[in-house]
Amino acid sequence: MQEKLVQKADRFAGYTTLILMVLGIIQIILGEFYTKSIALTANGIDCIGDGFVSAVVWIGLMFFKKPANQRFNYGYYKMENLASGLAAIIMIGLAIYIAFRSYNQLINPHVVETPLVGIVAAFIAAIIALGLGFYKYIKNKKTKMSSVKLEAFNTIKDGFASGLTVFALILTSQGFYIADGIAGLIIAGIIVVIGFTSIKESSYMLVDACDGECIDRSTSIKQIAQDHKEVKNAHVVRLRKSGPIFQGEMEIEVSEDMTIKQFNKIKKDVENKIKDIFPEIERITISAVEKK
Repeated sequence: MQEKLVQKADRFAGYTTLILMVLGIIQIILGEFYTKSIALTANGIDCIGDGFVSAVVWIGLMFFKKPANQRFNYGYYKMENLASGLAAIIMIGLAIYIAFRSYNQLINPHVVETPLVGIVAAFIAAIIALGLGFYKYIKNKKTKMSSVKLEAFNTIKDGFASGLTVFALILTSQGFYIADGIAGLIIAGIIVVIGFTSIKESSYMLVDACDGECIDRSTSIKQIAQDHKEVKNAHVVRLRKSGPIFQGEMEIEVSEDMTIKQFNKIKKDVENKIKDIFPEIERITISAVEKK
């Protein structure tokens, strides 16, 4: 069941990547060569950035299905984190360029040509992004995968940014030319915040840091094990996140006279319960220690 959900999320991320990239390129071309609108160009770059995010999730979900091998003992999941960090660095560089252009528009505003063309383009982008984002969020809730949820929210965010561009171009068409620069600065700020957040999260995952989300899961996993009637106590719960999945280790205390067969039964019960609640946990290694 989970594999089917992942395949569906994989397709959605792939379609979103293509759609956002095309919308972004169209808006950049219109902004740079037709309307001369900084806000429209900024929103196009933001669209492409969100397309990068969807592409990173898409890559991660494809690697999700690829088995580990001798060279990559824990699988290829961290390729997603590496790609995410690199994409974020590129987007921050583009955001700095947008901010520079927007600042120039504020101190030396120029007329935006044919703003109606930009309004129509940004409005279409807003409708498509919001529709895609909410559809993916609703359809993919059952996967409970944080990367899939983040990708859906990111697409929704792109829709709101496009809506901001529409509002700015409407004001610009009425003679408030600085609105174009203000919208550009806001969008640049959004890109920078998302970029630094992405770099931070990717860096944490690459060095196996355990954040709040990871700690919450560790606490829940420990409680799941302790709720089993044959488990006296559970401790040393370690989790590491790689791309969209988690892997971990846990020790449980059992009776000293328990047989291997009995322990394996308990181990299987606990593993199944954990994966039912947290399907994003691909592997949990459970070892036994004797109850003193």
